[in-house]
Amino acid sequence: MVHATSSVLLLLSLALLAPGLSAKKCSLTGNWTNDLGSNMTIGAVNDKGEFGGTYLTAVADTTSNITRSPLLGIQNNTVQQPTFGFTVQWTFIESTTVFTGQCFMDKKGKEVLKTMWLLRSNVGDTGDDWKATRVGNNVFTRLK
Repeated sequence: MVHATSSVLLLLSLALLAPGLSAKKCSLTGNWTNDLGSNMTIGAVNDKGEFGGTYLTAVADTTSNITRSPLLGIQNNTVQQPTFGFTVQWTFIESTTVFTGQCFMDKKGKEVLKTMWLLRSNVGDTGDDWKATRVGNNVFTRLK
């Protein structure tokens, strides 16, 4: 009877501890690059899931000098692979981009950010509204 009780307790302990041992939380904090060569840096995520950082795009429809632009965002802090959203207010052009996505851990433990975005450009009047919003997607990987 003691042997059976010990075995049950051991199995129960392993079952309770195993998820914590195998699951590593995907972290947004750090330096990232996307499939187009753009780079972003995300600072520490606070207890509310809020974060800030900078974004340096590799592509833009402008003749202006491209500069780092601030980003502000929030993530879901309650899961291992959090969803998130952030806004970039471009400093070199009258446009704003919002990103939404999820931070994934692949089977090898590599973090990947899968995102969709909307870029809103400033237009002079409502007749040009039809061409003011663009949509796209990016995959970000952590810079080493």
